[in-house]
Amino acid sequence: MTLDPLILSRLQFAWVIAWHILLPALTIGLASYIALLEGIWFVTGKEIYFRISGFWTRIFAVAFGMGVVSGVVMPFQLGTNWSRFSDATANIISPMLAYEGLTAFTLEAGFLGVLLFGRNLVPRWAHFAAAVLVAVGTLFSTFWILVTNSWMQTPGGYKLVDGIFYPTDWMAIIFSASFPYRFMHTVAAFYVTTGFVVIGVAAYLLRRNKSAAEARIMLSVTLWLLTLMVPLQIFLGDLQGLNTLHHQPAKLAAIEAHWTREARAPLALFAIPDQKGEKNDYEIEVPLLGSLILTHDINGVVPGLKDYPREDRAPVIIPFFAFRIMVGVGFLMLGVVLLGLWLRIRKRLYDSGWFLRALMFAAPLGFIAVVAGWTTTEVGRQPWTVYGVMRTAHSVTPSLTGWDVLVSLAGYIAVYAIMFPAGAWMVARIVRGGVSGQVDSPIEGGRPSAPVKPVPGDAS
Repeated sequence: MTLDPLILSRLQFAWVIAWHILLPALTIGLASYIALLEGIWFVTGKEIYFRISGFWTRIFAVAFGMGVVSGVVMPFQLGTNWSRFSDATANIISPMLAYEGLTAFTLEAGFLGVLLFGRNLVPRWAHFAAAVLVAVGTLFSTFWILVTNSWMQTPGGYKLVDGIFYPTDWMAIIFSASFPYRFMHTVAAFYVTTGFVVIGVAAYLLRRNKSAAEARIMLSVTLWLLTLMVPLQIFLGDLQGLNTLHHQPAKLAAIEAHWTREARAPLALFAIPDQKGEKNDYEIEVPLLGSLILTHDINGVVPGLKDYPREDRAPVIIPFFAFRIMVGVGFLMLGVVLLGLWLRIRKRLYDSGWFLRALMFAAPLGFIAVVAGWTTTEVGRQPWTVYGVMRTAHSVTPSLTGWDVLVSLAGYIAVYAIMFPAGAWMVARIVRGGVSGQVDSPIEGGRPSAPVKPVPGDAS
């Protein structure tokens, strides 16, 4: 039996990152949400915001710990499975990953300790500052990871000597052509993902009539934020699409399963792409809409996959459906937010049982959209690791065997099958306990008062 180490290495990396990305999708947004709650508490002195902050800080701590464990695996794989890629790009990628550790992880790990264990020990302003710095740290992490990945998508500022990349312009490397759009789109996606988790938990607490006052605030504040963020996310996604058309036209053609370059192009709502036959089966399309959406011009020219050699085309069916899942979930989330706005206007936001139940089911929508978006971006980039310059087939470790990867992949599957359900169980236990399971703040006037005995499992 012959096992392809390239295919298995790609499957292994996909398995690891698909699970890992769920955690920053929550913690990056949650850190900013906690900072917002701490800021409101600092300004108003209302203890309810401090209790809500403590509740979400406990959940953040669990997700952060899982994210650290699952995140360490990815750079480890760069050495074990992708050593050719690591050797070729080390002069560019290594410094950026180092900056991520020096700037982001230092802030996150250092001030998370204050956020978790300083609740009874530091003044209000210090606790608020710690929350802000943790949030800034998560955004620094997003910045450097997306700098790295965006350079791989739209490389610039380098020279290639004997197969090795050397930096020539760090500004062009850091602020590559796709970076601003991908950074804004990703951060907004993480904020929206967190927002839907928050309103899902709030709906659960309201339906159980547990921590009702806190749940009402969570639902109200977060729905206002989502009313702004979801339309903004759709707008930012459109900007990234225009950027992809300009800098990665082959990827866009794969996403749309568009085979022939043409003006006034239709938009395929559904199809079964036939890569070998260079056509779509069972296609449902809307005339002219492809040019209008993709180029913002009804007469605009949409690239076709036939413009590129077969060996330079992505596996069309994966980004085609992943993109439609992402867009479909995005509009579903918009519908939920608009429905919430309508109920708020009618003063039925908190007592519509069917809507609260719908919010509970909607809680994972952001995660689905994030994974689908990541799949669109990364599979659409194939067959390149560095777009248009270095092929994925030339990036894998040469001495690697299929059995080597199969064994390690089985190990990762086994470990993740234990770690993620255990983490989900811990988060579910915190949620079931409600905000009332959190110790009230002993801080009055910005300074600790008498110590309070912690509740078992509490992070105070």
